[in-house]
Amino acid sequence: MSNQALFAGLVYDEQERLVETTYVGNEASYVVNDDGFLRHVDAEQVDRQVLAFFVEQIRNNKTMAVEQALGFLGKDDIFTKAALDSSIDTADVDQILQQGVPAQARDMLGMMGFRVIINLHGDVIDLRQPHIEMDEDE
Repeated sequence: MSNQALFAGLVYDEQERLVETTYVGNEASYVVNDDGFLRHVDAEQVDRQVLAFFVEQIRNNKTMAVEQALGFLGKDDIFTKAALDSSIDTADVDQILQQGVPAQARDMLGMMGFRVIINLHGDVIDLRQPHIEMDEDE
């Protein structure tokens, strides 16, 4: 179990209500309101599903992800590219859970309209992602 809710502020229930976060002991939970009954769902259960999706998307779009990262970093050398390639190949959900997601990244996802929709049991039923417009050249 995790001691942090990685996607706090981005998780909603099936009725589009923001799901609160709390702690049961030291363990983070998302709290889903089930007609007045507050169901506590292990945050790690939800976070693992979302992270697995992100890791899969990055791996499936590795070339574009590396190019974007190189542009963001302002570097375009073979060593930085190799390091990014390796990072993507070895990305591990457990490691990300342990390190956490920077608050700025979570805030940016929220500003762009990213939402995680879960059911009463903590199953991710939808991930709402912002649509990214691509130039016709790309």
